[in-house]
Amino acid sequence: MVRFIDRNREIGLLESAWDKDAAEFVVLYGRRRIGKTRLIVEFMKGRDGIFFVAENTSKKIQISELKRAIASYFNDDFLMRTELEEWRDLFDYLSKTIPKNDRIYLVIDEFSYILKNDPAIASSLQKFWDSFLSNTKVFFLVSGSMFGLMSEEVLSSTSPLYGRRTRDMLLAPFTFENSLDFLNMPFIEKMKVYMCTGGVPEYLLKARDYRSADAFVKNEYLSREGYFYREPYFLLSQEFKAINTYFTIINAIAHGNTRPTEIANFIGIETRKIYPYLESLIRLDFIERMVPVTGSRKRGIYVIKDVFFDFWFNFVYDSRDIIERGLFRAHRNKMNAYFGKRFEHLVREQIAPKVADYPHMGRWWYRDAEIDIVGLDPDNKKILFGECKWSDKADAERIYHQLREKKESVAWNAEDRKEEYIIFARSFSRKFRASDLTLVNLKKIEKLLTR
Repeated sequence: MVRFIDRNREIGLLESAWDKDAAEFVVLYGRRRIGKTRLIVEFMKGRDGIFFVAENTSKKIQISELKRAIASYFNDDFLMRTELEEWRDLFDYLSKTIPKNDRIYLVIDEFSYILKNDPAIASSLQKFWDSFLSNTKVFFLVSGSMFGLMSEEVLSSTSPLYGRRTRDMLLAPFTFENSLDFLNMPFIEKMKVYMCTGGVPEYLLKARDYRSADAFVKNEYLSREGYFYREPYFLLSQEFKAINTYFTIINAIAHGNTRPTEIANFIGIETRKIYPYLESLIRLDFIERMVPVTGSRKRGIYVIKDVFFDFWFNFVYDSRDIIERGLFRAHRNKMNAYFGKRFEHLVREQIAPKVADYPHMGRWWYRDAEIDIVGLDPDNKKILFGECKWSDKADAERIYHQLREKKESVAWNAEDRKEEYIIFARSFSRKFRASDLTLVNLKKIEKLLTR
C-alpha cells in the first residue's frame, strides 16, 4: 500500500471529534476515488469498532453483510445465523448490545449505496440516533460517493437526519503541492499530469508508474483500454439518469460555449431550460460560474471546474471513434493551448496567492479586454495585474507593457491606488526588471512548492 499522503487537516478534525466525551455523528462525502475509504482506514488505526463497506447490491444483501460485520465484532453466533429483513431490526439489536460508555466507532462506508436502494433507511437511522445512539459515546460515521444522494437524503433540511450530524466533511481533491509526492517524474511533467487529472488520489496513483505526462496520457486516456477512457460515464451515471444531456452540456462548455444562451443553442434546447442542469453540475463541482473580480456579476460565464473532465472532454469525447480504431494522435498545438488554459487556472488559484499577498484574487474581463490575474487589497488600496504564459522564453518586457495598457480598463480605485505586476511563465527570454514587476518561472514555482 502506498504511504498515506497529507490529509492532516481531515485527520485532525476526525481526531478532535473522537476526543469528545459524547456521541458523534460524522458525515464524510466526496466524489469517487477521492480517498474517503483510505482516510477512514488511516483514522481507525489503533481504535476499536465496526467497519462496514456497503456495495451496490440489494437491500437484503446489504442488511445481511452489515449484520455479519456486527456479529463478528460482538462474536455473536446467534445473530450470525438470524435472518433480518429490515434495518430497524439491526438497529434494535445494536441498541441492546452496544456499551453506552465505551468509545468505539461504527462506520458505514459507501452509505449512499444503501440510500440508493432503500431511502427509508434515513428514517430508521434517525430513530436509532434519537432514541439510543445520541446518548452513548459511539463515534458514528457514514460516508458516500453519490453527492446528490448524500446532500438530499442526509444533509438537506428535508432529510429525516437533518440536524443530527455533529460534523460534515466534503473531501476535496489534493492541491498541486500535495499531489507532487504521488509522482515520480520531472517537475514540469508532474504539473502536466496534474493539469490532466486534478488532485484525485486514485488518478495520481495511476500516473505513478509513468515517467512522462505524454506516455501517461497516451496509454490511459487515448487508448480504448485506458483507465480513464470510460471514467466520466461512471461518474455521471452515478449521479444522473439523463446523462446524455449532461455530457452534451459539458462538451459545449469545453468547446468554448460559456454563456447560457450559447450552451442551450449548442445542445438545442430553450435557454430557460438549461439552468437546472447547470445548477446540478455546479452543485457537484463539475463546472463553476466565474465572474470578473471587479464589475458586474451579470457578466458571469460557465467554465469546467473539474480538471479531469476538462481534459477528457477536450481530447477524448469527440475522438472516441478514432481512439477505438487506435488512430488518434493528440495535436501538439491543441495540447499546449489546453495546458496554457489550465496553467492560468492553477497559477491563479494555488500559486499566485503564495507569491502575492492579496485578499481578493481572480480573473478580469470586459468586452475584448482580459487579464489573467487581478488581485485587490482594499485596505491598502493596492491592485495586482498578472499574466500567465505556458511558454518558454516568454518576452517579459512586451507582456509587462501590454499589462500596463490593459490595466487602464480596470476602474477599481483608478484615481488612488498602488499598482503591482506579476508574470508567470515556464521561462523568460531575457532578464527584464521594473520596480513594480515580479517574474516567476517554473524553477521558482518548483522551489516554492517543494522547499
